[in-house]
Amino acid sequence: MTDKEKILQYLEYKGISKNKFYIKTGLSVGFLDSGSSLGVDKLRLIIDNYHDFNVDWLLSGEGEMIKTKNAENVTNSNSHKNSHILSTEPNIQKNVTVSKDFRLKTDKNRETQVIPLYSMEATAGLVKLLDNIHSQTPIDFISIPNLPNCDGALFVTGDSMYPLLKSGDIIAYKQIHDIENDIFWGEMYLLSIDVGGEELVTIKYVQKSEKEGYIKLVSQNRHHQDKDVKISKIRALAIIKASVRYNVMS
Repeated sequence: MTDKEKILQYLEYKGISKNKFYIKTGLSVGFLDSGSSLGVDKLRLIIDNYHDFNVDWLLSGEGEMIKTKNAENVTNSNSHKNSHILSTEPNIQKNVTVSKDFRLKTDKNRETQVIPLYSMEATAGLVKLLDNIHSQTPIDFISIPNLPNCDGALFVTGDSMYPLLKSGDIIAYKQIHDIENDIFWGEMYLLSIDVGGEELVTIKYVQKSEKEGYIKLVSQNRHHQDKDVKISKIRALAIIKASVRYNVMS
C-alpha cells in the first residue's frame, strides 16, 4: 500500500471527503489520485492538520493508523523517549536518543513533527540544500516529539564540536535567511563559508568579533582555534536546535 493509499484509508475511516481534505490542507485537487510520492512539505501539511493520524504507521507501517489517547499521553510524558528514524529500509529499527536541546527561550515546541534527514554528499553542499529544499530527496525521516520547528537534519562530520557532538551524530537545524540581522550570539550554527571559491561546511558557536563586519567562530574542541570570518563570506546559515544519536537494531 502506498503512502497516498494509506491517507485515503484514513480519510475513509474518519468520514472525511477528499474535498474537505484539500480545503483543510491547501493541497491541490487531485493530489491523492496522481503519483505515489508525498514530498516533505506536503507530509508536514497533512500531519499539522490531522493530529490523530499516526505518522509512524504512514511511513513505516509501525503501530496503528489512529493515535490513541494513551499513546499521546505516553509521548507527552516521556518527551523525546519515543523519537526514532522512520526508515525506508525493511526490518530495521533505528532508535533515536535526543542528546542535547539547543532551543532558544522564544522557541515553541511542536508536539509532533517529521524532520527530513538529508545526505550532504547527495545534495552537493549546504548552499544547494538550503536554497532548493523542496527539490531535495531525504534519505530518511526522523520523528521527534516536543522539539522546536526544524527544517531538516544532517549527519555530523569532523571533531570541532567534540565531545558535545561526535562524528556520526545527527543535528536538527532551522535555516537563517537574514544572516546579518538574525544571529543570536553564542548559539551553535551550521555554516557554509566561502574559502577561495570552495565551500567549507562547519558547525561552530558564533560570537561577536572585535573586527567590524566579522563574526567569531568558536569550537567546543579546544584543539581548534577560534577564527574571525567576514560575514560576507557566509553563504548559508542554520541554527542548531537539537542533536540526536541512534542505534540500529536488525
